[in-house]
Amino acid sequence: MAKIHELSENLTNQIAAGEVIERPASVVKELVENAIDAQATRIRVEVKKSGLLEVAVQDNGTGIAPDQIDLAFMRHATSKIANEHDLFNIATLGFRGEALASIAAVAHVEILTSTDGQLGTRAGFAGGAKTFQEDAGSAKGTKITVRDLFYNTPARLKYLKSPRTELMKIVDIVNRIALGHPEISLTLTSEGKVLLRTSGNGNLQQDVANIYGRKVAEQMVKIESEDPDFTVYGLVSKPELSRSSRNFISILLNGRYIKNYALASALLDGYGTKLSGKKYPIAVVAIEADPLLVDVNVHPTKEEVRLSKEKELSRLLTSAVTDALLAGEEDPLFRLTPYKNSTQQEQLEFNLNQKVVDTRRPDTFSLQDDLAVSEPAKVPAPEKKAPKAGKAEYVDLNQVREDDQYVLTKTWDANVLAQQQLKPFEEAVSGEAVIAPVDKVLANNMPALTLLGQINGCLVAAHEGDLYLVDQLAARRRLDYDEIMDSLTQETNYQQGLLEPLVFDFGSLDYERLLDALPLLDKIGLHLEDFGQNSLVMRTYPTWLTGDLESEVRGLLDIFLNGRQMTGEKLLKAIAAQAAEINAGRRVNLTNAEASQLLAALRKASNPYQDASGRTAVVRLSANDLRKLFNK
Repeated sequence: MAKIHELSENLTNQIAAGEVIERPASVVKELVENAIDAQATRIRVEVKKSGLLEVAVQDNGTGIAPDQIDLAFMRHATSKIANEHDLFNIATLGFRGEALASIAAVAHVEILTSTDGQLGTRAGFAGGAKTFQEDAGSAKGTKITVRDLFYNTPARLKYLKSPRTELMKIVDIVNRIALGHPEISLTLTSEGKVLLRTSGNGNLQQDVANIYGRKVAEQMVKIESEDPDFTVYGLVSKPELSRSSRNFISILLNGRYIKNYALASALLDGYGTKLSGKKYPIAVVAIEADPLLVDVNVHPTKEEVRLSKEKELSRLLTSAVTDALLAGEEDPLFRLTPYKNSTQQEQLEFNLNQKVVDTRRPDTFSLQDDLAVSEPAKVPAPEKKAPKAGKAEYVDLNQVREDDQYVLTKTWDANVLAQQQLKPFEEAVSGEAVIAPVDKVLANNMPALTLLGQINGCLVAAHEGDLYLVDQLAARRRLDYDEIMDSLTQETNYQQGLLEPLVFDFGSLDYERLLDALPLLDKIGLHLEDFGQNSLVMRTYPTWLTGDLESEVRGLLDIFLNGRQMTGEKLLKAIAAQAAEINAGRRVNLTNAEASQLLAALRKASNPYQDASGRTAVVRLSANDLRKLFNK
């Protein structure tokens, strides 16, 4: 039996560092949280080579006294708690005293700090041991530089992701911290390029604009509620603004970003049925609670906490979101006739055009005011109709016009059926109809069906005694999917120009990812150009996008951003499936000719029996199945 022995201090430090310091983003998180605890109002984070070469965090906080530097880098040495009672009343982001010791155990660390802004101290640490300490001039505050992360534990490097992924994780954690502390000015740079800069004026909506874009910030709704134990406030997006993952939900408890499934679910419950399936809002929810109700000492990185009254907090959060969304909705009477606020430009156009007579009601119109006798309100400027950016400005000559259906005679269906039963080209050598070999193989997947009727958007057809039920929407999704996939794989993406280019705003995290992916997006027909300030511009769009262009493109980009590194054919399939889902629309009443045409086209589909998402498109009931239904 092996003998038990005590591990060396250096080895225990490296083991402990493995729990706290997982990647460069962990270093940034710990150092920024220390700066916040030091009452800093300005924090600057600089990274090189995604943090593996260097991470520098500078603040204007209280600083560290020269005789306290050794204690600061000693494990379980802290100024934030003193006894066991303080452990259950934690009001700071850090409290264990492990961060600096863990970082110094696996990297070269240099600290420059001053408490008065005149004489400061510079010290260096490597492998958990101090290498030097000297006096140096310094502004008030602390600057910690971490170089050569994991230099003495190279095995840890193989578990890291690509440099781009590691940088994105740094951006993500800094974004979360910035949202939790709008009163602090945060700046993040990589290789000298600014990725994030917040003003620190306490305006949360402005920080949301800096991170997610101005258009997103404009569609956020304020929430605010409280009870004797909790105070909830923040911003949530309107139901029409959603994303395809939960990554845009930030829950901050006493300024600390946490991951809590119960609270995230409570947030979604506040939307009720206003969000479509697999869609999630953009939300920044700040929660203030008595530290006695929160146990943050349950996770090494403190991202998970234990709450004493979690159910009560969940109900409070749900009601806060519901009330905010209801308050932000317009009266249904006015929602039928959307009203556009007048602008100075429109007012100027009105003044210059003396022949214009505007009979619209004033902005402050209400039924009660209209019935009462009052002074006449000022007439606003006429509404200027803007072109719809997402609608194609051309006529497709290959598409049957709606008024063509009146040309059909009463005997049209019978004539079409008679023509289909004819056998053309009987002089051919094989005696078979002229059909492409590929189409012949695909047609064998499903027989030629005879339309019997329709019910609730479902086509009823038959073939040789078998009954077929065809879901109209699923069939259209399958056909659209195959058509879009052909365009993407053959690179025949026909483009339609836009009368007015579309500008898409992104957060710095998504913006950097999309810049690298522009060549890939160009191949699939999404021609985007860099527009500066975290924005991309689109001047043309692929013709297989037929709905609301802006929302469809945003949905396709969400697939790329939130998918797990989808590339190649997998990415094409996901985009084609999403586009087909949108293009399918809703169920409509088809004419017999249209229904027969749909059945004929479905025979040539790559998989007639399912749509791209795996949902059933065709159900077959054989003659034997029908007999069993009637107990025969």
